Amino acid sequence: MMPFRITRHLLAGLLLACLVASAHAVGLPAAFTDALKQAGIPLDHVAVVMQPLDAAAPVLSHNAEAALNPASVMKLATSFAALNQLGPGYAWSTDVWADGVIADGVLSGDLVIKGHGDPTLTLERMWLLQRELRARGVRHIHGNLVLDLSHFELPAIDPGAFDGEPLALYNAAPGPLVANFNATTLRLKPDGEQVLIVPDIALPGVTLTSRLVPTDGAECNGWKDALAPAIPDPERLELVVSGRYPRSCGEQAWALNLFEPAATFDFIFRGLWAESGGTLTGATLPGMAPGTEPLLKFASEPLADALTRLNKHSNNLMTRNLFLTLGAEKYGAPATLEKGAQAVREILAQRGVPTRKLVLENGSGLSRIERISADALNQLLRAAYNSPLHAEFQSALPIVASDGTLKLRFNGSAFSGSAHLKTGSLRGVSALAGYVYTLNGQRVSFVMLVNHANARRSEAAQHALLEWVHTTPHGLQPVVDRSAPQGEKNRMAEEGAR
Repeated sequence: MMPFRITRHLLAGLLLACLVASAHAVGLPAAFTDALKQAGIPLDHVAVVMQPLDAAAPVLSHNAEAALNPASVMKLATSFAALNQLGPGYAWSTDVWADGVIADGVLSGDLVIKGHGDPTLTLERMWLLQRELRARGVRHIHGNLVLDLSHFELPAIDPGAFDGEPLALYNAAPGPLVANFNATTLRLKPDGEQVLIVPDIALPGVTLTSRLVPTDGAECNGWKDALAPAIPDPERLELVVSGRYPRSCGEQAWALNLFEPAATFDFIFRGLWAESGGTLTGATLPGMAPGTEPLLKFASEPLADALTRLNKHSNNLMTRNLFLTLGAEKYGAPATLEKGAQAVREILAQRGVPTRKLVLENGSGLSRIERISADALNQLLRAAYNSPLHAEFQSALPIVASDGTLKLRFNGSAFSGSAHLKTGSLRGVSALAGYVYTLNGQRVSFVMLVNHANARRSEAAQHALLEWVHTTPHGLQPVVDRSAPQGEKNRMAEEGAR
């Protein structure tokens, strides 16, 4: 009887497996599954959750518990934690001391600046900081510029370690003193048979070598892709730019992540100071701020405004600085990555967001190891919606076909302007999460995560699913559980971790 029993069990198992496999696809919109198939993306590498915000359970749930890489959609977790812990009016402070005597517009001594991670110090706000300093009687500095970087405690960061693009702005490292998102802006100017490279702000000691060849007849679209910037010798401050540059582009601005944050801050501070007629005779040195009251406490933009720039444009550096700030504010300075991760995890748990499968590295999604489930993201979106801070949270997200990272996506679609969604994109990852407004006036939380080598081909599937959510009434539909079997979830998590 044993062979018969084994055969019977085997057949039962096969039948059950077929039923489960069939159940996965039932209820998923055909246009969506067809688009995934066309893109070569298997369903078991996709997680989806959609739930009307007035409903008790999702109307669609597929692989909801799988721990996947969300790319920049992870910024939702950091943003939600920040609003709850710090409040929308929170402001960073950059403190300035005059370590000497001020007389007749001259500081005879050092100017000391201590940063606390303000990620909103654009060129304009750096100019305002200096204006405040001049209003306090400092126009010339006969001493050194001392930078106190003690508020953050970070390991050495190689900006090229993530993807071999160390000069890309999205790889800019966090820091307690960061100016202009650590961007050094260069102007490319065709001049006869050469292309000049001119910095927006003076870069004393830095050599800019142009090996660009001006070309005729080429269109200007994609001109940055034809440039090859390089720093041949890390011991020398020299940038060499090779490639072809279409004359039809005229003059163009090009922003790069050339230096460590403190060095970029130094160049920008000195450049703006000189432009306004000020002088600074000494060197730039690391040091510690005095224990006295600062001459100037320069406040940042409020957090709510910072979150709009952070999420609309998916700014990694701003998120990483915010992540570190959360740790310092909750557990005390110096800020560390470990403190930041613990702060985010605790706040999410307090607001009912599952954290069992949450993996945090820097809170920005610029990571190969960060993980979160579609279910957790859905719970986060719902917790935010039911919070008094929902207006600030949602307004910071890109609007489909209107602004931010979604300005050029889904244009002309039925749902243009009807969804606030955070985007996420890495090699092998494509993600969307946020809120969709339906034709019948419902609001629906929407999460779609793709972890697959063909993830970049998933836009048609995203379009199909968003259109389905936007045009289909969901209020009276039964809950459909499309979760993968636990073994499949574990396999997906393991593959993603690799």
